[in-house]
Amino acid sequence: MKISESRDLFPFLKSGSIYMNHAAISPLSQLVLNKINDYLNIRSGSQAEDFNDLMRTASDTKDKLGKLINCEPSRIAFVDNTSNGLNILAQGLDWKLGDRIILNDIEFPSNVYPFLNLKEYGVEIDIVKSNEGVVNTNDIEKLITPQTRLVSISYVQFLSGYRIDLEKLGEVCRKHNIIFCVDAIQALGAIRLDVKKCNIDFLASGAQKWLMALEGTGFIYLTEELQNKISPKYVGWTSVSDAWNLLDYHLTLRRTAARFQNGTLSSIGIYALNASLSLMLELGLDSIEDTILDNTGYFLSALRKSGFNTVLTVSTRENLSGIISYKPEKSGEVFETLKKNDIHAALREGVIRFSPHFYNTKEEIDRVMAVLKQI
Repeated sequence: MKISESRDLFPFLKSGSIYMNHAAISPLSQLVLNKINDYLNIRSGSQAEDFNDLMRTASDTKDKLGKLINCEPSRIAFVDNTSNGLNILAQGLDWKLGDRIILNDIEFPSNVYPFLNLKEYGVEIDIVKSNEGVVNTNDIEKLITPQTRLVSISYVQFLSGYRIDLEKLGEVCRKHNIIFCVDAIQALGAIRLDVKKCNIDFLASGAQKWLMALEGTGFIYLTEELQNKISPKYVGWTSVSDAWNLLDYHLTLRRTAARFQNGTLSSIGIYALNASLSLMLELGLDSIEDTILDNTGYFLSALRKSGFNTVLTVSTRENLSGIISYKPEKSGEVFETLKKNDIHAALREGVIRFSPHFYNTKEEIDRVMAVLKQI
């Protein structure tokens, strides 16, 4: 299937709406709806307990996630959201008084609070100052001290859309023997990411944004080396290597990342994610990224030619993502006018944020621009 043909798979498009809010939550494709309906029919019928099919689907979903980020499926664990995924890392390490963590001042709170919560252990947080929506790798490296143990950053910043050079930052972290953690929720499904090439030690992401699946479903990736340094603060019956030997209480954790899956998984969420990933892999991850970045460049150029001040001032393709933002004087009124014209965007911190996906078109961007110019 070609990307141009994929619009037929999204029911909401039949209404004529323009949806450019994938950085918040994505509409579901018909493929995902079909998978969800199949699951509900099974759960409401005589084969309500189809555990084996769930295990097969969960395994296949991890295979697909491995293709998405270039890792072995054994290095992936399902979680319910990005925040809880990051808390596995934050609470699992053996922190010492005076240890330091580097964050930045434009992160989404999910990638801040789990680490701020470590101050009770004597951990210090260093904040890199951004510049016009950009977090500079050189500024991060300048803050590194012998006590720095971890750097955590979003691959794509939620407000500006800035995409940092993960490969360069990964090299910096590796050089200084620092744990490299990435919040990937604003990238995966839109922008390619290779955890091995970028020397990423830990990654967390939810599935409801660019991955176009359900809330309450997400995953983490971590290296085996880092896993051996993490002491899980929560364990459950499926965390152990022999889970089905129910009355033999030996706390022998699984050797894979699945040790962080403590119990019942979000079955419906895994089925939905599997269907969405199948579509993306069929369309081609490179084709999806190219389409999104072409639209981003087109949208940014149109805004600037019309005199709108965009939040992100850089224009290099390597630093762009699927997010385009600008800050009008009366952002609330602009946002309400967009809604009245059936244009779905987001209002964050006084910023109007657009986030078109692969099925959005330049014609839709032109229609949005026409409304903005009228305002």
